Amino acid sequence: MTTALITGSTAGIGAAFARRLAADGHNLVLVARDTQRLREQATELHDRHGIEAEVLTADLAEDKGIEAVATRLGDRKNPVDLLINNAGFGNKGRYLDVPMADELRMLKVHCEAVLRLTSAATQAMRERGRGGVINVASVAAFVPRGTYGASKAWVVQFTQGAARDLAGSGVRLMALCPGFVRTEFHARAGMGTDNIPNWLWLDADKLVAVALTDLARGKTLSIPDPRYKALTGAARLMPQGLLGGITSKTGRKYGPQ
Repeated sequence: MTTALITGSTAGIGAAFARRLAADGHNLVLVARDTQRLREQATELHDRHGIEAEVLTADLAEDKGIEAVATRLGDRKNPVDLLINNAGFGNKGRYLDVPMADELRMLKVHCEAVLRLTSAATQAMRERGRGGVINVASVAAFVPRGTYGASKAWVVQFTQGAARDLAGSGVRLMALCPGFVRTEFHARAGMGTDNIPNWLWLDADKLVAVALTDLARGKTLSIPDPRYKALTGAARLMPQGLLGGITSKTGRKYGPQ
């Protein structure tokens, strides 16, 4: 039986990955900051699907948390076959309105933690000649707006570059770029969502199903919905100056309130 490690597992996309992978018979290592929620999640998944669910409390904005997860990923006696780097958050406010400490905390989780955990996982996976990593980014990676989008652009570029370097090793890497998903993300950041059209929202369980299929097919980038594929395709074709103006207006309309 294979084992998957999921960061940010207790809510949203991370919880959807946990439900799907447990239903498919994978043992899990569940990572988040809230020990009580982790234990409740682990018990529920074990009772429902008969899998083993290990709990690892860690704050990926802290070196100690990153090191704890990296150590688990490097455990050769209890190997992790699939890593889902899902933990993340957003800051409410425009550039220079957000405290620098909050910006650096976000970069720690979105970039440094992803780099260090991916490296720990893939080193062990390459030795075994098999394994997979899904790094959760965002369609925000494709538009020039804000430090959140910039951090997710880094995730996409890093993941695709690492995938090329590990080609032929048996280790697959993929960046997952969802759009708006109904999770705790916006509430935690204090962002309003009433002004976001219903057609832009994605279902987390359907998103996860597409992501796992794309990983199995060897894709290094997954945009799991035709609507967002069209939007990101158009964004790539637009001149950067025009795109910047459009995303600025869109951000004021659909962004934090």
